[in-house]
Amino acid sequence: MTKKHSTVASQVMWNRLISVVEEQAQALIRTAFSTSVREAGDLSAGVYAVDGQMLAQAVTGTPGHVNAMADSVAHFIRRIGYPNIFEGDVYVTNDPWEGTGHLHDITVVTPAFHQGQHVGFLACTAHVVDIGGRGFGADGNSIYEEGLYIPIMKFAERGEVNQTLIAILRGNVREPDQVVGDFYALATCNEIGQRRLIDMMAEFEISKLDGIAEFIMENSRRATLECIAALKPGQASGSMTIDGYSNPVEIHVSLDIQKDRIICDFTGTSGLDKKGINVPLVYTKAYACYALKCAIAPEIPNNAASLAPFEIDAPENCIVNAVHPAPVALRHVIGHMIPDAVYNALDKLLPDTVPSEGAGTLCNFQVSLRPRTDIQVPKSAVRAEVLAFNSGGAGARPTLDGLSATAFPSGVKTMPVEATEHTGPIIIWRKELRPDSGGVGEFRGGLGQYMEVGATEDHEFDFSAMFDRVDHPARGRQGGGNGAPTTITRGNGELMNGKGKQFVPSGGRVLMAFPGGAGYGDPAKRDLNLVRRDYARGYISAQTAKQDYGLTDEDINNVDEQVKQGEEVQ
Repeated sequence: MTKKHSTVASQVMWNRLISVVEEQAQALIRTAFSTSVREAGDLSAGVYAVDGQMLAQAVTGTPGHVNAMADSVAHFIRRIGYPNIFEGDVYVTNDPWEGTGHLHDITVVTPAFHQGQHVGFLACTAHVVDIGGRGFGADGNSIYEEGLYIPIMKFAERGEVNQTLIAILRGNVREPDQVVGDFYALATCNEIGQRRLIDMMAEFEISKLDGIAEFIMENSRRATLECIAALKPGQASGSMTIDGYSNPVEIHVSLDIQKDRIICDFTGTSGLDKKGINVPLVYTKAYACYALKCAIAPEIPNNAASLAPFEIDAPENCIVNAVHPAPVALRHVIGHMIPDAVYNALDKLLPDTVPSEGAGTLCNFQVSLRPRTDIQVPKSAVRAEVLAFNSGGAGARPTLDGLSATAFPSGVKTMPVEATEHTGPIIIWRKELRPDSGGVGEFRGGLGQYMEVGATEDHEFDFSAMFDRVDHPARGRQGGGNGAPTTITRGNGELMNGKGKQFVPSGGRVLMAFPGGAGYGDPAKRDLNLVRRDYARGYISAQTAKQDYGLTDEDINNVDEQVKQGEEVQ
């Protein structure tokens, strides 16, 4: 029999559940093969009640993964069926519509058993470096071209791994050891989460999670509704234009703040694209909910109840509600822009609350390296797939500068040069902050980055670009300036496309400048001490300091002298 616990004890158990899934996520980081997981943290982990409702998520991870994964366990239950759930089972899928949005994300679900009884589920997701098909990029015309599809199925039954699935994986991907290794890492991280969950249940002498689940859901729902009820009801619309693939994409958002819910509707948004930048609704919901929750109820932990009052809708077959078999490989390129679009509307209802626009989408690229074919190369020259996660600048906030080279809204980390170069014969010639890329304002936008990439002399490569903000830079608020746009060129200055696979011969280089976040407020109101500090640190040029912020030549000379003398400019 499950003991009844006080409110204090229930709160302790809730905190323990969050610790359980955080250890689960850290175990995945330590054991994963792909650098996207180990170095960038492109993952999620969560614990679920026996009915599939998410009770807690790890702090480590991305909103796109965990908020999308909040819905996925229900699909696993429906597909597998309770009579077929056994102790020692592990389930898997990369279904974009029943998982987290594209084939490169592997979602693994493990049923948790305590004293022989099924008590809940552990789930996790990670982005793998390759899943076959055309490779990671926007070039596919349908989901069938984008890689190997794994329907919801058993990775292991009663502890026995499905070796047929392993063989199919190895036969269809370019990096079989990495991919299979990640599958085992995902299963292991759930196992660790399950152990810690059972330890907690034994310590608190409970045989089911029903009691703590009810406590979490009740308190989360009430707290979220209180945050919404404190707002003034109202309606507002917002929009933004982003690059798209061949043609610009329009995102339109209508918000309706009611007493007990917030409705977010994407009617009017552009239709499906022919290429793989379309977004399944589950991913759109994930980032729209995240944007609203950050602005309205940031202190309430993520779970099914705290997400429920945010209702997200979009017309079927618009670009943010793509249905099968639409290509969706780069769903993040559009999906990561959704918070900025939502904030464009929310700013009209809650002024002085949301940040200016930032880089939005990650500045990712994948390099497919292969030995040169025009000369004889040594046997040590090998094929390799290298995925690099990078960030532009975040938008300035109503009272603070934007963060430089920081991924908002995804939250993933920029991958170190050393880790990137370790995965294959790639050379990162340059990686540094991009001065003057943050939009001017009372609060300055975060800086983007410069990167220069090539390969060792025995290799040529295909460069798969996944960029946006080339033609539509981040927009400022309240008089703040726009951020700098993305640029991408070859070493000889020839322009390259912001999206798509492009060949680079041996000795060639790709030069990238990632976008900056936009500024917030009138730049004439910026504290001149902050302007002097930015100039001293190389964040802005002398020209910007003078033209946009009003620093004098004397100020510039004084700062130069302080820097020369090794003095810190406050």
